Amino acid sequence: MPIKTFRGKIADGAQDVVSLHTNTGSTGYKIVKFQIMHTEPGQQSGEHTVKIYRIKQSTIDNAVDFSDQNLLAAGYLTEEKDKAYPVSQIIVFDNVVVNQDIYVTHEDTEGALGCNYYIEMEQMKLSEHESTVATLKDIRNITG
Repeated sequence: MPIKTFRGKIADGAQDVVSLHTNTGSTGYKIVKFQIMHTEPGQQSGEHTVKIYRIKQSTIDNAVDFSDQNLLAAGYLTEEKDKAYPVSQIIVFDNVVVNQDIYVTHEDTEGALGCNYYIEMEQMKLSEHESTVATLKDIRNITG
């Protein structure tokens, strides 16, 4: 299966959109790798929470709730100024297939620095039935 990569730098309190939608919804994606990195390693302290959701978020925070069916991945990175070893934790729910845009959020609870992210997604062809199911799940999650 082909792998599609996305990378970016996201500001504190921001939300990025990763464009995945197609006119037919016949292309599906699942996250296979997710990494985050401080924008100024070793120079500034930071405590970053970066999350990936299947729908746009109205609140950007550092709360991680694994029971949230819209959460696709979460990453936490803490680094102290002048320390050589940052601490990181990444969780990816790799059994979820999406065919609509996804959203990346970031909160730095230590300061107001940005954070880099890198996402690898496995791309797959969806049958008409699979496409309809994935789209309906996304619509249901958006509306309620």
